Amino acid sequence: MTRRTATLVTSIVVLVITLGLVTVFPVPFVSFSPGPVKNTLGETKAKPVIEITGHQTFPVTGRLDLTTVSVTSPDRELTLPQAMRNWLDPHHDLFPRDIIYPPEQSAEEVEQENTAEMTGSQDSAVAAALQEAKVPYKPKVSAVSKDSPAADKLKPGDIVLKVDGVAATQVPQVGELVRKHKVGEDVSFLISRAGQEQTVVLKTAATPGEATRPMVGISIGIDSDVKVSVNLGQDIGGPSAGTAFALAIYDKLTPGALLNGKHVAGTGTIDALGQVGPIGGIQQKIAGAKESGATVFLVPGPNCEAALHAGVKNIQLVKITTLHEAIGALQALATGTGDVPACTK
Repeated sequence: MTRRTATLVTSIVVLVITLGLVTVFPVPFVSFSPGPVKNTLGETKAKPVIEITGHQTFPVTGRLDLTTVSVTSPDRELTLPQAMRNWLDPHHDLFPRDIIYPPEQSAEEVEQENTAEMTGSQDSAVAAALQEAKVPYKPKVSAVSKDSPAADKLKPGDIVLKVDGVAATQVPQVGELVRKHKVGEDVSFLISRAGQEQTVVLKTAATPGEATRPMVGISIGIDSDVKVSVNLGQDIGGPSAGTAFALAIYDKLTPGALLNGKHVAGTGTIDALGQVGPIGGIQQKIAGAKESGATVFLVPGPNCEAALHAGVKNIQLVKITTLHEAIGALQALATGTGDVPACTK
């Protein structure tokens, strides 16, 4: 064997070994790809996805899909070839692993956090939908912040009857009445705890980062005879399905088919006041919605710019910032009259 031949053979062997190692060793990225969709107006395992008791419900038509993103699981790592395939796919994305799965969190902790966010989004969706449908309820303390004026004085489950003598009948009222005070002033809560009424006086404190905005450190949910169960039947976590849940609940609680047979998909967090918030993975969600047959996609306002670069054709991108606005847009689409806010360049 000549020296040149030996050098060539050695180089090929080194190349083969290097390529073999490249396909085995992981890279510090995770992939985002279009995930499964779920019709919130449909059924799973012979049960409605959204099940409502304690109030009259009405027939619905069409599909209202919540959308998801499939993310590399915490216990799985991508190889370089896998990462390259995801990078080359226009409907996939790559993100540094440490951003999605912080090193200080275990896989179990990430899953618990996602589950908690999903539960919170369902509670907020119920509150927002009941308000929009004008179904009576009572404001209820849903959480109390540590080291806040309300700590050790108010408890989750307390029903808020009055604030400063004003009857509290809506979630937004409680915060509005607190904000009528200056930081350091007293605010009076008449509450019902375990069936017993009592008055609790709290001294307002400054909201972190907003020195002149008063707060007492509570989150407000609802107490209602209307009970809503969400039966997804698959592993879906995080808060981004909140808007779809709220729309489905509203549609079932109100007469008239909101979608009028249309196939709509969407995403967005929601709070108890009906404010729609941004989410991650908008481009993957639009691609998944289109693949499932949706012709309309509800986009949180802050996500509109990214949505316009999703590279998905023949799907109408509707811009929404509140539940009320989303309902108005769907009614306009169903009737062919009225304004439909759009994501535009």
